[in-house]
Amino acid sequence: MSNRKNNKANDENSQTSTDTQQKGDQVDEQELLRQYDRESNVRGNIGKWAWIVTFLAIYLTIFHLYTGYYGTLQSQIQGAVHVGTALGIIYLLYPAKKGLHDRGVPWYDVILAFTAIFVGYYKILFFDKILDARIHGYETLDIIVAVLGVLLLLEATRRAVGVPIVVVAGIVILYALYGNIIPTDVLSHTGFSFEKVMTDLWYRENAVFGIPVQVSAKFIFLFLLFGVILVHSGIGQFFNDLAFALTGRFTGGTAKAAVSASALQGMVSGSSIANTVSSGSFTIPMMKKARFRPEFAAAAEASASTGGQLMPPIMGAAAFIMIEYTGTDYGTIMLAALIPAMLYFSGIFMGAHYEAKKAGIFGAPKESLPSALNLLKTKGLMLLPLITIVTTLFIGYTPQRAALIGILTAFVVSMLSKESRMSIKKIFYVLEQGARTALPVIAAVGTAGIIAGVVGMTGLGGKVASAIITLSNDIQLLALIFTMLACIILGMGLPTTANYVVTATIAAPALINGFGVEVLAAHLFVFYFGIVADITPPVCLAAYAGSGIAKSNPFKSGLTAVKLAIAAFIIPYIFVYNPILVQAGDHSIMALILAVITALVGMMGVSSSVMGYFQRESRAWERLALLTAGLMLITPNPYIDIAGVVIIGLVWYVQTKRPKDREGIAAAA
Repeated sequence: MSNRKNNKANDENSQTSTDTQQKGDQVDEQELLRQYDRESNVRGNIGKWAWIVTFLAIYLTIFHLYTGYYGTLQSQIQGAVHVGTALGIIYLLYPAKKGLHDRGVPWYDVILAFTAIFVGYYKILFFDKILDARIHGYETLDIIVAVLGVLLLLEATRRAVGVPIVVVAGIVILYALYGNIIPTDVLSHTGFSFEKVMTDLWYRENAVFGIPVQVSAKFIFLFLLFGVILVHSGIGQFFNDLAFALTGRFTGGTAKAAVSASALQGMVSGSSIANTVSSGSFTIPMMKKARFRPEFAAAAEASASTGGQLMPPIMGAAAFIMIEYTGTDYGTIMLAALIPAMLYFSGIFMGAHYEAKKAGIFGAPKESLPSALNLLKTKGLMLLPLITIVTTLFIGYTPQRAALIGILTAFVVSMLSKESRMSIKKIFYVLEQGARTALPVIAAVGTAGIIAGVVGMTGLGGKVASAIITLSNDIQLLALIFTMLACIILGMGLPTTANYVVTATIAAPALINGFGVEVLAAHLFVFYFGIVADITPPVCLAAYAGSGIAKSNPFKSGLTAVKLAIAAFIIPYIFVYNPILVQAGDHSIMALILAVITALVGMMGVSSSVMGYFQRESRAWERLALLTAGLMLITPNPYIDIAGVVIIGLVWYVQTKRPKDREGIAAAA
């Protein structure tokens, strides 16, 4: 009887409509984004310069659509248009510091904007001359343009992305200039002149305009535009409704629905913080109304939104750079990332389930939820663009062509419904927003190119790889731990894409060449830990953004997010030690199924341990046993796996024989 009353109460508190939100739960989404997401700190009123920004943004989008269809230009020319135009827009949109977003564009930013465009397009205007200068030497004007280009890129990145990545880039430039005075042989090099460093960074193909920018100009921009079209076609609300329809009736249904919706939206948004704020403004109040703790509500949304970048088919911008660094096709990367991503969200589901059981929070009655079948009948076509992307990639289309087909499909689907149909004005708005969304990514990959360029110029990658091998004393587990810590620390200041470029250049080769780790497993390892930095204290910006909506303690929200997403800290070790999970090597389907099952059981043990609940509230020794057993299932050793399963089974048996404790009290409350 108490369960029925509780279900009824939860039903009343879990209506899937924002109209039920209390005023105290309402937040200013834009203000939260400005506070925690540097990428969203744009000027709100740019006055007479608005039409210039609109023109440049639409021009940049049409340029990428045109070259995507007819074929990209020579890489340096394509990159020059990509970076030069983006830098000009950044200086018109992003103020020099926070708090100035409500003012117009000052005269000095106008000068910086058009100077940035000039230094970007300089490579196009004098293309042959610059190629010749590589042999016969650069002229004074060439050097001045290169210096201005590097400085303007760094300042634009500081405005659009943040200070940490600029600090890292500045340090590596100083390292290129003065590496000869470093006393230790491990890191020292001969040193390079100022002119050589600047001109190599701006004019060579392996620095600013290297692989990251080339991939951004070919693939990333189009996929970001694809995501913008999906958002403005109403697919976000469709994802929310579908998630509640599928999971709302289960224990802790609101939290599980929030996880599902955020995973779906995160696939196309590419930003942990933006996704946390946009979907969290709806899901977090719903979780609080269902009696989840505010810290948990913020953490669940942040951990799910962060994990959206791990979920195929889009996986954030870094996945496209992985194509070039690993020498594999995108279909292979999608398949490799699929099982780890599913394991990640399974882990968050488990954490939400145990939290709900501990608090006595049940699901809403099925009749109070939207019908999944009816949603698929009426709005199922909204899934067609995603299906198209996946299908075209698997049948052999290039990511560029697949993105174009996906964009066209999304546009056609949006026109079929009166609710999502775009007017001419809306189409131009979407074209502009596509470019705006890409600006921080373009700045980040350009600056990451500086770091990669210096790494190649000085041999720093090999030096760091040797240092990792030496420090780990040839013990693979220690090398993995050192790499994990480096990725998380870098990820606290660098955006995902830039973090991946740096770690893929420096750390991944150490794992591959020094310890024989599978190529995709090594790259996904550094990719994962760069992403989970967004929910790892002390700089867990996605959790802080969620906390702003939940009105919870930010640091506690970050700690809870780590507990919920504990799977993300374990899964990379699992697929390094058991690369069958990234489908590396020649394995049978049965072996793959067995590996997935043992991974799920292991995560169940770890998740129940950190959440403090399994079948009942866990005692200290039970939590320790569950944690130990879960970790035992990481390594692909059948005897250790069996021992781990037995320990988990014993804890399960002991707890089921114990009378219900706080779960019964909570349910009756």
